Order: sequence, then structure tokens, then C-alpha cells
Amino acid sequence: MASAPYDQREGFIWLNGTLVPWNDARLHVLTHGLHYASAVFEGMRAYDGEIFKLTEHNQRLHDSAKILDFEIPYSVAELDKAARETLRANKLKDAYIRPIAWRGPEQMGVSAQKTKINVAIAAWDWGSYFDPKAREQGLKLKFADYRRPDPATAPVKSKAAGLYMICTIEKHKAEKAGYADALMLDWRGQIAECTGANIFFVKDGVLHTPTPDCFLDGITRRAVIGLAKHRGLQVIERAIFPEELPSFSECFITGTAAEVTPVSEINGYKFPVGPITKTLMADFTALTHPTKVRAAVGG
Repeated sequence: MASAPYDQREGFIWLNGTLVPWNDARLHVLTHGLHYASAVFEGMRAYDGEIFKLTEHNQRLHDSAKILDFEIPYSVAELDKAARETLRANKLKDAYIRPIAWRGPEQMGVSAQKTKINVAIAAWDWGSYFDPKAREQGLKLKFADYRRPDPATAPVKSKAAGLYMICTIEKHKAEKAGYADALMLDWRGQIAECTGANIFFVKDGVLHTPTPDCFLDGITRRAVIGLAKHRGLQVIERAIFPEELPSFSECFITGTAAEVTPVSEINGYKFPVGPITKTLMADFTALTHPTKVRAAVGG
């Protein structure tokens, strides 16, 4: 069923407190979230039956909702429990989990104070976000035309559905041109992130990554920074400009879907899949698959 449309799969989705058959998890066409993007969501991965950074993701879902001026009617602990129930109900061990909260159909128009807040959690089998060969050889990126917005013009600290509209546009353009993804600048012309992942560069053995002041400080991003520091690597968060690309020796991206994926090219600038990237890829695998790693070494 992996290739089936997402509304035609088997299993269960947690919807407003109850596990319902997959096909019964539906909403009305006049739902406020559909018309005005008044929705926030998360993306998580489960490894060996454990959901990585589960509580951090659900806390960010709550924080995103507050930024969009609504309150999720379930606590973080309740959402943690629901996510685990959804994973078990679908008999999954390695999976992608998608919680989403949105304003319902009780009111139509820009004002939405009377709408009910709905929450759903789905889980499905989802392997590598990018082509497995690309993960080995590195992704090819092009610069996006749209830019991440000024924090004075959009709720950039939320994982809000509407903020991903330009990401879809740019990913489509990149794929049409033969690239795996697009690299977005921010409104100042600084390197920001890819369409759904944070980015890192290596220079003289030091990691450099854009300061997340107008885009999400990814949970996987923070985990990888922790892994790098555990290795004794210096990590510098700073403004990075496109003209600096020739000075970097390695590049990789991070995210729940992307995990840790090397980048081999950005608009003609080449990067080998180097030792620091390979080390952090291995470290992230060890972090997310501790049981398999222990078994491999006889522990």
C-alpha cells in the first residue's frame, strides 16, 4: 500500500481523542484550516518502535499553536501517549508520524474565534526522504527564488502550514530542473535552509550553520549539533552568505524527514561527501538505532 494515495490507506488515525479507521479521518471542505492555513503540524520518526524526540516535537506543536493564536485541547503528555498508541495501532516500528492541529468549519472568514480546534495523528511507513543513491553520493541543490520571510512579516517561529507554500513551489521547480531540492535565502540574502531541512557547512574542520532567526531551529538540527560537540567539533551559528560557498569543504542537511543527508552540489559549487559528514551520519544512526548498534558490536 506504500504507493496508495494518503486518503486510501489501511490502518488507524488518532482523531480528536479516538483511534478511527484510516478512511474515516475526514474533514469538511469548508474547514477554516483548509481555506486560511490556520493549521500547525509536526513531523517525527520512530526507530525500532521508539519515537525520536517525541516530547520536544509535541511541545513545539503547542508552541506553534500559541503563535497562531489558538490552544491545542490536549496536553503534551496526552499527545505523547496518543502518538505511541497510533504507532502501535498501525503495527509499525520504523515510521513517520504526523500530528496536525487545525481550526474547524464552525466559522468562515478571517476571524476564527468560534472554531473548534481539531487534532489528528497519523503514522505510516516512510523510508528515505531522498533517493537512497543521493544519500550516498550527495544531493544536488539549486538556489530558490522565494526567500524565507522577515520575522516582522510572518510567524516564522511556528511550524505553520502556510509557511510551506513557497517550499512546495521551490521544490517543484528544483525537481523539474533536475535537482533534489532548493536552498532558500532569507529576506536579507543570507543562506537560510532548504525547503524542509536545515543546512550545515564544514570549513577547516569546523561546522558552520545559519543562525535560525527567521526559520525553525530544527529538532534534528539541535541533535546533530549535540553529536558534533560530543565529538569535540566546534559549531558556529552565524550569518552565512552565498559568496562563501567556495570556501566550504563539506555540506549536509538535517531534518526529521532528511535525517542527515550529504550535499554534493549547490548551483555548480561541488562538495565531496567528507569525513565529518560521514561521521555525523553514523553518529545519528547510532543515536536513533541504539539496539541495532549494540547488537552489531555484540553488546
